[in-house]
Amino acid sequence: MTEQGNEIVKTESVLCPTCGTRVTENATRCVVCGTEFRKGSGKKSKKTRAQITLSLPVAILLLVLFTLLSAGLTYAAVRLSPAPEQPTPTPSPTTTPTQTVTLEPTFTPTPEPTFTPLPPIEYVVAEGDTCVVLAFFYNVSVRSIIELNNLGVECLLPINQTILIPQPTPTPTPQATQTLSPAEATDAACQKVNYTVETNDTLSSISENYQVSMQAIKEYNGLSSDTVFDGQILIIPLCERVSFGPTPTNTPPPPYPAPNLLLPQDGAVFTLANDTVTLQWASVGQLLENEYYQVTIVDITDGTGLRKIVDYVNDTKYIIPSSFRPAESAPHIIRWWVTTVRDLGITSSGDPQFDSAGAESIKRDFTWSGAAPQASPTP
Repeated sequence: MTEQGNEIVKTESVLCPTCGTRVTENATRCVVCGTEFRKGSGKKSKKTRAQITLSLPVAILLLVLFTLLSAGLTYAAVRLSPAPEQPTPTPSPTTTPTQTVTLEPTFTPTPEPTFTPLPPIEYVVAEGDTCVVLAFFYNVSVRSIIELNNLGVECLLPINQTILIPQPTPTPTPQATQTLSPAEATDAACQKVNYTVETNDTLSSISENYQVSMQAIKEYNGLSSDTVFDGQILIIPLCERVSFGPTPTNTPPPPYPAPNLLLPQDGAVFTLANDTVTLQWASVGQLLENEYYQVTIVDITDGTGLRKIVDYVNDTKYIIPSSFRPAESAPHIIRWWVTTVRDLGITSSGDPQFDSAGAESIKRDFTWSGAAPQASPTP
């Protein structure tokens, strides 16, 4: 509707079919959205029914709200619905190539030969035979002879009695061993002797005889006290003893060291009750077939030098016969010592000839009285 002069001219208007903006009936394009109108579209709009139209800002707002609502519903559905379980993949078996086993040749150990004990040797005891001499000659131990013949500890052998002597057992070849420690090597190099405790022996007297400390004897034998018993066998470590012998000189030393005298003690006393006196000393090593211990016994009190015994033995002991015991009641001083000698054969006069094979031992004295003292007559 426009004004021309004083008349008011009514102009009809139509709605844009796109955005709903009201435009004049003769408009060819919408001033808001730019939609072009076809001719006659304005008339046709009169015949259409009234439509609800929204402005562009309202449409945009509704579109945004719809989008937000859809996004919210989708997010809620995703969070509330349980997560689908993932299928566990089943591993497919892998084929391992089969190894070819090469069999090694089976080791068959060589059976060791079985030792058959040899029968003992029958031997008839001759005069002067001792268990030590027979054991040395047949290369067996004294204990084996004692056990086989049920002999006593003294191993006394009656003359003409037949005894059995075991044959030595062959020693197998030792297997290689590890290197000994310094302590084991020192102990293996230590020379030791076995001593059987006799009546009236004490650890102190044994220590003094062998010149070995009591502590060393206790350690080697595992003793916790100084008490020893009759018949007890003690190991005496001779490497712990104090060395005796002549002062070293420039002369080359003899093959054997001086024997270490054991019994009787220096200054021991023997009376008429003692029929014999046994002398003992430590071994200087294994003697050869023609080597002996020379035992010298002299009656010092006699003063003539004629009461004297010089004898040769393979053993480390010598029994002075009762015939050497003084016949008078006054005690006689008997001196004795031992050395090693070598048999050189027989002289032209038929006497045995010996040569020194080692150093001479120290000399010891003991007293020995014979007849009982006579009672003085009463005046």
